[in-house]
Amino acid sequence: MLRHLTPPQDSNLLSGFAGNRDAAVYRLTPDLAIVQTVDYITPIVDDPRAFGAIAAANALSDIYAMGGRPVLALNLVGFPIKTLPMGILEAILAGGEAKLIEARATLGGGHSIEDLEPKYGLAVTGVVDPRRMVTNASAQPGDILILTKPLGTGIITTGIDRGLVRDDTIARITRIMAQLNRAASEVMLAVGVHACTDVSGFGLLGHLRELTAASGVAASVFAQRVPVVPEAWDLARQGAIPDGSHNNARYLAQFVEWAAAITAEAQAILCDAQTSGGLLMAVPANKETELLLRLQEAGVAAAAIGEIMPGAPGQIVVTP
Repeated sequence: MLRHLTPPQDSNLLSGFAGNRDAAVYRLTPDLAIVQTVDYITPIVDDPRAFGAIAAANALSDIYAMGGRPVLALNLVGFPIKTLPMGILEAILAGGEAKLIEARATLGGGHSIEDLEPKYGLAVTGVVDPRRMVTNASAQPGDILILTKPLGTGIITTGIDRGLVRDDTIARITRIMAQLNRAASEVMLAVGVHACTDVSGFGLLGHLRELTAASGVAASVFAQRVPVVPEAWDLARQGAIPDGSHNNARYLAQFVEWAAAITAEAQAILCDAQTSGGLLMAVPANKETELLLRLQEAGVAAAAIGEIMPGAPGQIVVTP
């Protein structure tokens, strides 16, 4: 659909909807640009405050993926005021506000509508030095792929909806999704990477497909190195796979070559639609050790999961 829109002609628009970029970036001065993004979701956990925190972390993630710093946010709310008590909305907004405080960003207001089900998210404005911003379009052959959060949130939240997930797992997956990508972004800028994107609705392989296509390269992923929330494996075997993940797998069929040893469950997890997933970075091989060490020191559990290769742009090979 976006191909029918007129391509922007403003040279100060450094990042727009072309190339499936994570956020829009507009240059104000040679050393200052604004980064803008918007995202909202429907509830994926029952606790309204936790849902608000997850939705806010999810919306902030695109700013961090570009190497930006969020400064201002506006609430986006849809709520069924005739069927749910307003206390639920108050808790959702409180969870989002707490995440903004953690991100050191200011809440400036927002907009709400009456809707059939709750929806919550943020329109976020950040700042970045345009000379240091990170995009998904500069990965180079030989780069190592680093992932900063485990996969499986889509499968586990589907399992929650079906009553298949224990309370301790719900608490753990909530903490993962509510974790800001702020520390990972700060380390990324300090060490220096070639490219980055965040992992969300298109899944790990979907976002890697975007990164490799935009960069004109291919990639290899080593399935056994990809961190996964352990409970996701059994839930995948039970068929607790969201529709979005199935859609991702269908779309990626022409771009991904699966080794024969990759199980159906592993394929589902690598295509799993994530909410508030981690950052996926392409870092020069000579900086891999430093990046992983500094991420660990910052409390980010990252893993090297693959590498960038020369090849047909956007093609991915998955091996054990």
